[in-house]
Amino acid sequence: MSLRLLQHRKPSGARSVIATFDDRAAFVPGVETVVALASRAIAAGTDLVGAVAACGAGDAVDLAAEFAAGTIIAPIDHADPAHLVLSGTGLTHLGSAEGRDKMHRAAAAAEAKTDSMRMFLEGVEGGKPVAGQAGQQPEWFYKGDGSQLVAPGAPLTMPAFAQDGGEEPELAGVYLIGPDGTPFRLGICLANEFSDHVTERHNYLWLAHSKLRQAALGPELLVGALPDHVEGMSRIRRGDAVLWEKPFLSGESNMSHSFANLEAHHFKYALFRRPGDIHVHFFGTATLSFSDGVSTQAGDVFEIEAAPFTLPLRNPLARAEAAAVSVQAL
Repeated sequence: MSLRLLQHRKPSGARSVIATFDDRAAFVPGVETVVALASRAIAAGTDLVGAVAACGAGDAVDLAAEFAAGTIIAPIDHADPAHLVLSGTGLTHLGSAEGRDKMHRAAAAAEAKTDSMRMFLEGVEGGKPVAGQAGQQPEWFYKGDGSQLVAPGAPLTMPAFAQDGGEEPELAGVYLIGPDGTPFRLGICLANEFSDHVTERHNYLWLAHSKLRQAALGPELLVGALPDHVEGMSRIRRGDAVLWEKPFLSGESNMSHSFANLEAHHFKYALFRRPGDIHVHFFGTATLSFSDGVSTQAGDVFEIEAAPFTLPLRNPLARAEAAAVSVQAL
């Protein structure tokens, strides 16, 4: 029995949580947010399945109808967006080095291996340590706080100065830091990490700039054991036509790092173990339309779907208006 959690918001603004077990979906009585439900579970010393059971069964939900009506929002958020951290790791999937290596090889033609390829190979060698041992640390990046998290169906908006707005179909782990500083994994989501690959290609040292972008999570938070194999489809629609599509793989059997190793290297920093904080960590991908020469434009729609998730993640691409920023001396 697989538990998935979704967050629902009525047009009035009233919030609720939906729990789905296999093909049954129902509201969770007395709970407005996934964070509130998880906090109950931690306080009671139980898990999310137990916390849902303790709430009893609520009214049945037609998920497809609610999704079409736009009442399903991101599966996680925080009342104070500054206490939600978006981060990720790259070069974590078998095959993920190929696209990155293409971007950087011209600038490093004299080297036997680019830094990207070296990091990838180090991950292949040491990214899946045995339990209790430290593995090779991955590439890590910061994406922003909760203000950068976009709901399913909402636009992914690139800044006016962006050189590109490109999809990254992957999985993201969602975590709540408990009162004693323990990170609790609530589950995983389908995700579009969304980056500026043209900026990154210009100079690898601009990777940090290229990642300071919005990101979107699929509607469902999958609770429980992490899947070993996920196979899905990533596509871009332009008008009524499919501009590009390609299958993608994730799950630990398709990765050069274990989930546990990626989690260990993120939460080893005390900064990321502040009680009450939420973390959304993107686990990486090996499939990019940019690697196939696709140039996106405002109005394109990103679409990502993969089992065991039952609902797709769709977001149109938009570009923000230029903003004049002036630093004032006090």
